[in-house]
Amino acid sequence: MKKALIFLFTLTLLFVNIAFATHETAKPAVLYMSDDEQIALARSAAPSFISRDAAIIILNWDGKFKTVRKGTNGFTCYSDVDKIDVPVPSCMDEAALQWWNDFISRKPKPTNKIPGVAYMAQGALRWEKEGKIFMDWHTPGTKRVKEPPHWLLFWPFDPKKTKLPTYPGKFGTSIMYEGTPWVHMMIYQDPMLMNVNVNGDVPDKK
Repeated sequence: MKKALIFLFTLTLLFVNIAFATHETAKPAVLYMSDDEQIALARSAAPSFISRDAAIIILNWDGKFKTVRKGTNGFTCYSDVDKIDVPVPSCMDEAALQWWNDFISRKPKPTNKIPGVAYMAQGALRWEKEGKIFMDWHTPGTKRVKEPPHWLLFWPFDPKKTKLPTYPGKFGTSIMYEGTPWVHMMIYQDPMLMNVNVNGDVPDKK
């Protein structure tokens, strides 16, 4: 009985710690998945000719990321980048991964020296209020909105110079997080529609 109470107390602390972390909710869905399920989820973020040779990172039972496979093509695929109740898988190149690591480490600004590319074929989530997108879902009054499949360019694009919108719409391309060091571009195109890349790599046959 005592061991059971200690286990429940430890589990409660785990979820409390996760709940108060930035961009995380109380019950990350991937914690209820097996490693194999998380690996498949991570690979689903990009076409197979990218994800099959990418490093794979999943969420461990303690809420921390763990690498389960090393990559050979410069890409890293996460089973869930947001640790929320809806999985948000993503595959990133090295520059995008640098941007992401800077972000979750709460650095003052990203340090990637070249634009980074990330694929999110399963879509993602954003938090908004009165037509404005917020980085932190804890912001009072924000609502969660589902994003369609898309890909991202992590580079400080200036919406005033590019004349690109700062809110997603029918145009399909927008600038996210305007006015912050974390500004970047989001493109509403399904990465899975890529049949071949410049190197002649093709998706796995199903």
